[in-house]
Amino acid sequence: MSSGAIGYSEAMYLTVLCTAPSVEIGQEIARMVVQEGLAACVSLLPGITSIYRWDGEVQENPELLLLIKTRQERYPALEARIKELHPYQVPEIIAHKIEMGSKSYLDWITSSTR
Repeated sequence: MSSGAIGYSEAMYLTVLCTAPSVEIGQEIARMVVQEGLAACVSLLPGITSIYRWDGEVQENPELLLLIKTRQERYPALEARIKELHPYQVPEIIAHKIEMGSKSYLDWITSSTR
């Protein structure tokens, strides 16, 4: 592609969403998955409120959203590590394929997650 972008069919990249109950916990998870090469980058988005059903009751809590960039082949280890580090019994871990992106950025994700 002459645009400098590549499609996901050439390499599988993911954006993984995960919520955390506090900035401190979110930062710890982010640091660990980046240090361990499971993610290239984690962006922390504060100030969200999650409304959800848990144990038969509707809950409403402030949370932090982690936006994690990785490769598909690293996903199983990333998911397992998040579950080890996360205080929730059932943490939100949702992955979306990155269909297009800057080749240089996607190459950086690859080199950062080897």
